[in-house]
Amino acid sequence: MGTADEGFELDVATRRALSHRLAVAQHESRLPSVAAGVVRRGRLVWAGARGTVDGRAGGVPADGDTQYRIGSITKTFVAVAVMRLRDAGRLDLDDRFEEHVPGAAFGRATISQLLSHSSGLQAETDGPWWERTPGVGWDDLVSDAGPVQRTRPGRRFHYTNVGYGALGELLGRAHGIPWHEVVARDLLAPLGMTRTTTRPSGKAAQGFAVHPLADLLLTEPEHDAGAMAPAGQLWSTVEDLAKWAAFLGGDLGDLLSRDTLDEMLEPQVVDDIRGSAWTQAHGLGWQVWNRDGTRYAGHGGSMPGFLASLQVDLESGDGAVTFTNTTTGLTPFGRDLLDVVAEREPLDPELWLAGGSSAAAVELVGPWHWGPAAMAIRADGDGGFVLGVPGQGRGARFRLVEDDLWVGLDGYYAHEPLRVVRDSEGAVSHLDLASFRYTRLPYDPERDIPGGVDDAGWH
Repeated sequence: MGTADEGFELDVATRRALSHRLAVAQHESRLPSVAAGVVRRGRLVWAGARGTVDGRAGGVPADGDTQYRIGSITKTFVAVAVMRLRDAGRLDLDDRFEEHVPGAAFGRATISQLLSHSSGLQAETDGPWWERTPGVGWDDLVSDAGPVQRTRPGRRFHYTNVGYGALGELLGRAHGIPWHEVVARDLLAPLGMTRTTTRPSGKAAQGFAVHPLADLLLTEPEHDAGAMAPAGQLWSTVEDLAKWAAFLGGDLGDLLSRDTLDEMLEPQVVDDIRGSAWTQAHGLGWQVWNRDGTRYAGHGGSMPGFLASLQVDLESGDGAVTFTNTTTGLTPFGRDLLDVVAEREPLDPELWLAGGSSAAAVELVGPWHWGPAAMAIRADGDGGFVLGVPGQGRGARFRLVEDDLWVGLDGYYAHEPLRVVRDSEGAVSHLDLASFRYTRLPYDPERDIPGGVDDAGWH
């Protein structure tokens, strides 16, 4: 099967390569069924499926409208709903959880820590295997002191499903309706995600375990997870989750500001495993990966009988979603799909046009000195400017806030103010950046250099 938007279609050879990669995953990982899709320019441009939803030869074939349980990808919807509360001024990320939901033993953890899995809260509940048994309500979940801290809040990354159960409770209390109704009303409906639900509806895959040593299937149970549902309850389809991938790729509509999404994608804590490089971090609800300098974001999902993933290349906006109805065994291949598209059909860079540089930025271009260190300013095409080389030393990008006031966007000077200081005739004299002074000449004796300039000058 395949889908393409009106303005863009992948080449036949590319589509064939994607379908082949899907077939290899289904065969090598022994999957009852598998479905996947690729998003480009905010649209689902390829979708494929292989296998049957009931695991039987001759059974109902999977397709782009087949529901699969998406597990922890559910958390990303909860996180966006929480950030919308923040943007509405109804909470602060530094608020302690107990300020909004009193009575939990872990109430001193902040909302930010819960979103980023740095609260130190235990990973799972103390009761029976929560993914395979009917869930309990919030009061039962936190009774008798309830979940406990495994580490000091803020110390390190420690994935916690319980923490997202807590955030779901916060959403429910803030809105006066259950968390899933908040998500359906505020996120799913505006995006047209009509096939994303808390329980299977319509055409849905049966969850299976595949025997590790024989070609046999075991049916996995499925229940309402109760207070733990915000950690992994949702079901979705290729066609629906592709819209969420487009959202993550920048097609935000009126649901979230670009600044807020960027904030959610900033690494808050790294997944620190001794003996390996830091390649994975967690933002505010989103997982973030760094592979050879390319930044990806998204989330994985697993529940008994199901595996799912959503990944987006944050530079290109290309995204991939994958689903299968087995508990374990799927080798992640969403990024492989993105590689196929990027290698065969790379996106052309935007057309360069003159006129994107603002007069305020052009006035500052040229050499500047921080003490003896030489750096240059060049205007960019978005009305801002670049100081030095971002990512190297103190290089950073800046945007204009108001007349003669700029703010850093990244690097050492992220969020720091830069003020343009003028002389009595209105010409630029120097730049005050944080507490540092930049001048056209190194330690220019004609300027007011903090600490003064030796009377002997350079010698």
